[in-house]
Amino acid sequence: MGAFGWFWKAMGAQSERNDKKSKAIVNDSAAATQSLAQLSDAEVAQHARDAVRDGAIADKSAFLAALAVASERRLGMHPFNVQSQAVLRLLEGDVIQMATGEGKTLVGAMAATGFALTGKRVHLVTVNNYLAERDAEWMRPLVEFFGLTVASVTEKLDQDSRRAAYRSDIIYAPVNELGFDVLRDNQITDRSQTVQARADVALVDEADSVLVDEALVPLVLAGNRPGEAPTGHITNVVSRLREDLDYTIAEDGRTVALTDDGAARVERELGIDSLYSEENIGTILVKVNLALHAKALLIRDIHYIVTDGKLQLIDASRGRVADLQRWPDGLQAAVEAKEGLEVSEGGRILDTVTLQELMRRYPLVCGMTGTAVEATDQLRQFYDLHVSVIDRNKELRRFDEADRIYATAEEKNKAIVEEIIAIHSTGQPVLVGTHDVAESEDLAEVLRERGIDVNVLNAKNDAEEARIVAEAGDIGRVTVSTQMAGRGTDIKLGGADEGDHDTVADLGGLAVIGTTRHRTARLDNQLRGRAGRQGDPGLSLFFVSLEDDVVRQGGEDESLSAQPGPDGRIESKRVSDFIAHCQRVTEGQLLEIHAQTWKYNQLLADQRIIIDERRAVLLDTDQAWKEFQQRAPQKAAALEALPEETRVAAAREIMLYHLDLAWADHLELMDDVRESIHLRAIARQTPIDEYHRIAVREFKQLAQRAVDQAVETFNDVLIDEDGAHLNDLGLSRPSATWTYMVSDNPLSGSGNSVMSSIGNIFR
Repeated sequence: MGAFGWFWKAMGAQSERNDKKSKAIVNDSAAATQSLAQLSDAEVAQHARDAVRDGAIADKSAFLAALAVASERRLGMHPFNVQSQAVLRLLEGDVIQMATGEGKTLVGAMAATGFALTGKRVHLVTVNNYLAERDAEWMRPLVEFFGLTVASVTEKLDQDSRRAAYRSDIIYAPVNELGFDVLRDNQITDRSQTVQARADVALVDEADSVLVDEALVPLVLAGNRPGEAPTGHITNVVSRLREDLDYTIAEDGRTVALTDDGAARVERELGIDSLYSEENIGTILVKVNLALHAKALLIRDIHYIVTDGKLQLIDASRGRVADLQRWPDGLQAAVEAKEGLEVSEGGRILDTVTLQELMRRYPLVCGMTGTAVEATDQLRQFYDLHVSVIDRNKELRRFDEADRIYATAEEKNKAIVEEIIAIHSTGQPVLVGTHDVAESEDLAEVLRERGIDVNVLNAKNDAEEARIVAEAGDIGRVTVSTQMAGRGTDIKLGGADEGDHDTVADLGGLAVIGTTRHRTARLDNQLRGRAGRQGDPGLSLFFVSLEDDVVRQGGEDESLSAQPGPDGRIESKRVSDFIAHCQRVTEGQLLEIHAQTWKYNQLLADQRIIIDERRAVLLDTDQAWKEFQQRAPQKAAALEALPEETRVAAAREIMLYHLDLAWADHLELMDDVRESIHLRAIARQTPIDEYHRIAVREFKQLAQRAVDQAVETFNDVLIDEDGAHLNDLGLSRPSATWTYMVSDNPLSGSGNSVMSSIGNIFR
């Protein structure tokens, strides 16, 4: 077990004790359920309330029994024992692993109801607007049975509707909407403008996706300011550059660089002496690099799509359009220029928060997912969360076939098509998981040419998601999807109504085919878990080639010899082990990126807490007025004739304006520092240490500068019965703000994206 074997053994023993204890409580609740079934609704609800003492559930068996009775009466759903066990683990603050189709929606609602009955407000965090609205309405009868309130917050709600929804006991909301409301609330100048009410618990659906995969995605609040983009001339020059001659792409497909010949060509066509001269390095070179990045690394229908003249990013982890998401302004503008689109307005970043930082604001975080075990280390390291594995209600009957490995991508893709055709000929439904839009559409086109009707689910039609997923288990159905993680709709055999369930089960159930291995085994398992729901039969099969990204990146600098068969297939345990090794390497790379990024983010997160505390004091007290009385006594004395409420509000508005401005300046500065911090290594300085040193120094200056500038404004601005006339000094807040998510790493999880040519890869 190694040096820390005692620790892991103790953790396992503790988990086992918890497991046995939970099962015993669930068994006791089954007997209590029978007696409660004779009571009225009001008596059952009171029984649940009586189980709560001193803000905690004292009688868990009685509580679970009341939930079971209420669920059966209001939803027609009787919780399985494993679901009740999952509820207990959530109430203890764990992340639970439950297989697809085991009823996580009901589990989440039951646990949220339990938290709410102890007086805690719960945010049930979903991955999209559709699931937030659907689940809130679906579970409403259960929640309201106990006299509690439930609401959903989605992007379509106006401010007043949001404010009302957040006052409920249980709020279903997408994680990005929760974050954006935090950012907007951090810009208010009067407490009455607050939208989001403080919550005690975040219960996170698809917890590994939110807490790990997308944890470092920054949510951004921006104010209006014209953006900059590469000029049309630069875009035209870069568009004519040739790979390998004028620029080279790194083996991992993440970076691109001009060659000496390429730099000379750009200089010649732009009519400048040197891209690297002092006057060009911070302007023209930056724009050239942005245009080159857009040309060489960001590929239409893989990283983004163009719809109605607008650029829309694709969420690589889910294969959907990433609503409100954009790349950092310069890169976004470069891709828009490349596509000949109108360059969208940039903006001054007013505030940002990562999903990880957002989740750490909650006093208690728990969650549920089908693949938590593989994320155990990250969940423990970054959130101090423990994982509980919940047994299946029925034994797994899915057959997981060994990978089929091919020498080349072309040979692999041909084999995928033939396998789909062979399975389809039996009537067995097939779900194919691809990595990007281009791959899904290419595969669908080839299958249609072979006479097979295909349903495609990708970022171009994700509005039809629920219907397509619900039908994927019907007889003879072939569904091609980009990323099945977090889809939130079960695939039932025999169609949405399970009318032909037994027929499909006799055919072998749903067959899941993966077109390559993902960069983490967890994402493979999310796709695989779509088959074998609730004891149904099923099949999973992954195809891999030695040219796939996960093999090239994970096996970089390693050599492998193999003898493929006539069709290119390689049947060798050594090669299979090598591919597993490559995947472990890429998983390790992702964890290291996460750890390093976390170190950069954490100091700013700590500084944000100080800003938040300062804002709260200014909003909730007359501290700003008192400070101006001390720092600008003459002006303060001249205002004594005004009503106290007017004086305090004016002082607050001035102080908050300069605090928010200073924080925005700080974020912009630290973003610039981070972009260039790698250069510190050249000077034998540790980049992260140097970054921290600069951040601490600048933050100290921020606080003093904000107050000094506020005092200057206080002395200069007109303050009368209407308050402080900041507009007269040109100090107005942005007239327009908008929210978006920054894709820090545009190429993460991009699948077979940076191969020499996309074309029609299945031919």
